[in-house]
Amino acid sequence: MRDLSIAKNYAEALLALATKANAVDEWGGTIHAVAGAVESDVTLQRFLAAPQVSATDKRKILAKGLAGKVPPMFVKFIEKLVMNRRQLLIPQIANAYTDLVDTAAGRVHARITFAKAVSDADRDAIVGQLSKVLKKTVVPHVTINDQILGGIVVRIGDTVMDGSVRRRLSAVRARMLGGA
Repeated sequence: MRDLSIAKNYAEALLALATKANAVDEWGGTIHAVAGAVESDVTLQRFLAAPQVSATDKRKILAKGLAGKVPPMFVKFIEKLVMNRRQLLIPQIANAYTDLVDTAAGRVHARITFAKAVSDADRDAIVGQLSKVLKKTVVPHVTINDQILGGIVVRIGDTVMDGSVRRRLSAVRARMLGGA
């Protein structure tokens, strides 16, 4: 939990820098690219985590590797992370950055699960209704799961709206067994 708070603080600083540079989307792509490299490259993970390599050496190597590919202020941000020994939080910082940008833009991501494939019109109608109810732009992430039997399950952050047939049948079963 503490790491998430720290990551959010760094993401806020990164967003402030990106806003000042008028490059919020570009910096978002850059932090996610760096985070993707950290998550997928075992050698890079070991290098960043290695206590035998000083923070100064890590900073110099990363600055050299990023120079010319990303804005100089972004390089300074990465250097500061390394000097503060927070380089392993880069993936969490990237996620927190995206959350901050989405919040500022009035967007919310929704995982929408259907029992079977639905038409684009039906999906758009559901997304439109969710946007109207939430008073935010809903970015849908649609999945299909035949285990819910029918209906729909919507997950937005920690909130779950379960309108599945499976849940309804479970509720009926519980009432029948509870009353018998």
